[in-house]
Amino acid sequence: MTQEQRGGRAAQAAERRAAILEAAREVIAERGYRGTSLAAVAERVGLTQPGLLHYFPSKEHLLVAVLEERDRWDAAAFLAGPSNSWQLTHLEQLVDYNAERPGVIQTFTVLAGESVTDEHPAREYFIERYAQARARLAELLRAEFGDRLAGGRTPEQVAPLLIAVLDGLQTQWLLAPEEVDMGAAFRDFVALLGPGERAAGSDSQK
Repeated sequence: MTQEQRGGRAAQAAERRAAILEAAREVIAERGYRGTSLAAVAERVGLTQPGLLHYFPSKEHLLVAVLEERDRWDAAAFLAGPSNSWQLTHLEQLVDYNAERPGVIQTFTVLAGESVTDEHPAREYFIERYAQARARLAELLRAEFGDRLAGGRTPEQVAPLLIAVLDGLQTQWLLAPEEVDMGAAFRDFVALLGPGERAAGSDSQK
């Protein structure tokens, strides 16, 4: 096989993989986590289920790939640019946007819970994702408030708490969407993070 032929096959495989991910996103949006099956995704993209398994060996592997692509899109849309330009308002906008895609949030929440078991296909994804989120949110908090937040806590101390609030609000919202306003509740929490006006008078602004 020539290099050109190998390149052509690789391009075709990448296109097919992208089409599968798009089909999976559509099925998740329509049917939620439980209603999403490999058979339904395969049918939508014009493959047999064994054909789809050639690209993704299990439903969990496919859904993790969907979440990874979502993370890349979210980062580009809401947390682009240098870390010192990030603001909590960008994160607030992301929380509002998440309320418009319950299927993906449900998928994330279910897989996050299941990933704590040993050898789960999503375990490494969530370990790495949470490590990156803690680091990124610590940078965001430092850019917003300086080296100390309310109560003298450092950005590194508060970052895990911020993630816990985000994930906990998602769970409560999924269970009672008419009672829990994720965006409003998250803004209430943000108001507790720093004294006075955000960024004004922080160590980073002195």
